[in-house]
Amino acid sequence: MYADKSSLIFPQPLDSSGGVPLRVQLREGVLAAIGDGRLAANDRLPTMRELSVHLSIDLNTVQRAYAELERMGAIETRRARGSFVSRAPPMPDDTVRQVQVEACAASAIAVARAQGLPPEDVARTMLSLLEIQS
Repeated sequence: MYADKSSLIFPQPLDSSGGVPLRVQLREGVLAAIGDGRLAANDRLPTMRELSVHLSIDLNTVQRAYAELERMGAIETRRARGSFVSRAPPMPDDTVRQVQVEACAASAIAVARAQGLPPEDVARTMLSLLEIQS
């Protein structure tokens, strides 16, 4: 059952060529699934072991990504029940929000560079998409 959830979150394999760390790709994949509605509040995430097997990556990599997601407030781990999408995203203060924005932007730039895309094109497209969604 949760293997389907793994496929929903990660329909494509992660890129292990070394451009972007697998942990970052995993974290960003979960955040993207939350952001675009594939995962909703209180949805159960695949277990770390299930995701490790599905993506053919080391269990420690998944554990680190889940820990980062939990620190960010995106997911919560419930003892003996698993990891779930948080009910509501935390409302960060301005300093934390700025750090999160910078991390998100840096991640997008790193992914773009790893795929050979000019960061300027990514920035221009992001601004265009934001205007469309407004």
